[in-house]
Amino acid sequence: MYGRQQGVFFPDSQAGLPAEEITVAEALRDAGYATGIVGKWHLGHLPEYLPTRHGFDSWFGIPYSNDMDRQLPNGMDNRTAYFRPEIEYYQVPLMRNEVELERPVNQHTVTKRYAEEAVAFIRAHRNEPFFLYLPHTMPHMPLFRSGDFEAHSSAGIYGDVIEEVDWAVGQVLDALDRFGLSENTLVVFTSDNGPWTSFQTHGGSAGPLRHGKGTTYEGGMRVPGVFWWPGTIEPGVTQEIGSATDLFTTAITLAGGTMPEDRPIDGVDLSAVLFDTGSSPREEMAYYRMGELFAFRKGAHKVHFVTEGRYGLPPERTEHDPPVMFDLRVDIGERYNISATQPEILAAVIAAAERYQDRMTAAEPLFDLRGER
Repeated sequence: MYGRQQGVFFPDSQAGLPAEEITVAEALRDAGYATGIVGKWHLGHLPEYLPTRHGFDSWFGIPYSNDMDRQLPNGMDNRTAYFRPEIEYYQVPLMRNEVELERPVNQHTVTKRYAEEAVAFIRAHRNEPFFLYLPHTMPHMPLFRSGDFEAHSSAGIYGDVIEEVDWAVGQVLDALDRFGLSENTLVVFTSDNGPWTSFQTHGGSAGPLRHGKGTTYEGGMRVPGVFWWPGTIEPGVTQEIGSATDLFTTAITLAGGTMPEDRPIDGVDLSAVLFDTGSSPREEMAYYRMGELFAFRKGAHKVHFVTEGRYGLPPERTEHDPPVMFDLRVDIGERYNISATQPEILAAVIAAAERYQDRMTAAEPLFDLRGER
């Protein structure tokens, strides 16, 4: 999302993350942290938009999604290539800082190489505060895994890929243990969206959640949020609301950094939830699609104004009047519409959504995804 518009950068995009935007890496570097990224960037591939221009001391990874820069054989469509991928179909470069190392990157090797680079970063900075951002390429389609994980799982290639990512996460945790850093390091494991269910067994499963990537159902928006800090965070599960935007505020607060005061900050500090089993400052969540508010959550109750499938999957676009409502405390699968039996709660959530919309200012986009900034 940028402003109220939605989309991603492509290899022909001429824009990227504006220099005046403050990243968590910039804020933490100002607080004395070494900063590194290993993995996918996808905020602009031109030199002025690379991670090294946005607060990261080092970067090893790819500049955009692993399914871009496609050069497919004549007559082959994208979907067929997804299911039968070859390295040369995707001319995605592998970068170190601002230098191209190889093109196309051997995608069979990226998960292992990311793990090696992450461990090397931890080793190099074990005696100082550090921030490592590790956005794995997998399991984004097309799927690749190394030979060590081929036919490794009982769930096909997707299972193999997940097991290799799991192994890579274990390498990072093992390194923290080996260097005596586990009890002084917060590790966060999360994702950017739900599974790409239109690719069936290659796209993963949302389990009990409804639908997947691209929709505003929980299957598209609800992702794992695992916070690991031995000796500081007690093991457990919480139903409190959190958002990826909250990681910015929480990280800067924990690091003793300085929050920007010259702009609105969307994130809240989740420390009370992590350390004190308290309540989240976040009580509401807006669910946008293509700049339109499709759904809104207040507390445990989520109201859908519009529902629509994505990537060729049902349902067709439906504008609900009255809106449908689900109680996520007992119905995370969003199966049982309770709007007719809880009219007062429905009215309260609708009113909260209207107040939220009223606070939103329609501004010009910061950039054009495909054009000039």
